[in-house]
Amino acid sequence: VQLQASGGGSVQAGGSLRLSCKMSGINFSISTVGWYRQAPGDQRELVATITGAGSPIYADSVKGRFTVSRDNVRRTVALQMNSLKPEDTAVYYCHTARAGRPFWGQGTQVTVSS
Repeated sequence: VQLQASGGGSVQAGGSLRLSCKMSGINFSISTVGWYRQAPGDQRELVATITGAGSPIYADSVKGRFTVSRDNVRRTVALQMNSLKPEDTAVYYCHTARAGRPFWGQGTQVTVSS
């Protein structure tokens, strides 16, 4: 199972970024995929997940600003991040699991300046 995350970068507060996670080696269409983030000195936290059926769940801190979506043909999950805040600064990771074993992408840095 491989997860390849991309799309991070640096923006000013109020800006937008779109992250993408491309997956291989797994039955993508039935896999729940999550986006997590970890800021320096903090624990990794859940940002959003999307089930194989396309049902999303969001952390309270990003509701109304972030949108998670999936493309089962391209085997990708995207995280559209709007109205970014400095507190969104972190390394973002995509995640899935198979048979209880977790798999992580390599992480992509998002930096939001005030």
